[in-house]
Amino acid sequence: MPTGVTVAPNGRIFVNYPHWGDNRAFTVGELKDGKVTAYPNAAINHADLARPGDTLISVQSVVADAANRLWTLDTASTKFQTPIAGGAKLVAVDLATDKVVRTIVFGPDVVLPTTYLNDVRFDLRQGTAGVAYITDSSLTGPGGIILVDLASGRVTRRLSSDPTTMPAKGFVPVVEGKSLMTRPAGGSPSPWLVASDGIALSPDGATLYYSPLSSRHLYAVSTALLRDPASDNGTLAKAVRDLGLKGASDGLEADALGRVYGGDY
Repeated sequence: MPTGVTVAPNGRIFVNYPHWGDNRAFTVGELKDGKVTAYPNAAINHADLARPGDTLISVQSVVADAANRLWTLDTASTKFQTPIAGGAKLVAVDLATDKVVRTIVFGPDVVLPTTYLNDVRFDLRQGTAGVAYITDSSLTGPGGIILVDLASGRVTRRLSSDPTTMPAKGFVPVVEGKSLMTRPAGGSPSPWLVASDGIALSPDGATLYYSPLSSRHLYAVSTALLRDPASDNGTLAKAVRDLGLKGASDGLEADALGRVYGGDY
C-alpha cells in the first residue's frame, strides 16, 4: 500500500510503498498516465544489503521541495523489523536530471533498534541549506523527533521517550465501531500502540506540530528550541504545548493560513 504521495512544483507526482509484506518491485515510483514506474530508476529500488546506504530498502515518505528535489525517507526496515545498519537515510534526487544528489545516512545513536522512521517535513529557510524534522513512530518505544541539518548532515534525536512522543496511556482507538487492536493469527489481541507519527510545520516555520498515532492529542513545540543544541530534553519537555484533543489521526499537514489537518483513521 502507498504511504506517501507528493506533487513537485511542475506537477510531477511521486508515491512510495514501504515493504510491509507486499512483494513490490520498487519502493519509490512516479505516477504517469495512470501507471506507476520505479523512480529514479529500477536499480536503486533493488535493495542491496551489501550497500545499504546506496540503495533504497523500504521508503515510508516522499516529499518534493521548493528547490526541485525529491526527498525519500528510507526506514531501512522491512516488515517493521530492526532497521538494517547503515540503511536508514534521507536521499535527495534532482528532478531536473533524475539523479541522486545527496544522501544523508543516520547513525545508530539516532536510529535505534526499535526505530521506525515515519514522516518528514522540511524548512529550507533555516541555516545554509535547511532542516528536516522526522518522527520516530516506534511500535515499542522510544518515540521521538529527529532533526537533520541538511548542510552538515548532522542528525540528532529530540524529545526521545517524552510522554508527548509516546502512546497515550489507556488509549484504545475505535474504528467503524470496533476496538482497533493488534490481532495476531492464533494469538491473543493486544493494545495497538504506536509512538509519534503525524508531523506538520507552521507557515513561518516557527512551530512544529506532532501527534502519536496512539493518541488524540495534538502537540506543538518551538522549532528554534528543537534546533538549539543548548536545549536539553528537560527544557524541551517544558516548552511543549498540548493543544487539546482531536480525532485520532495518522498524517498531519498545515496550510498557508496556519490550520492543521489530521487524517482521521
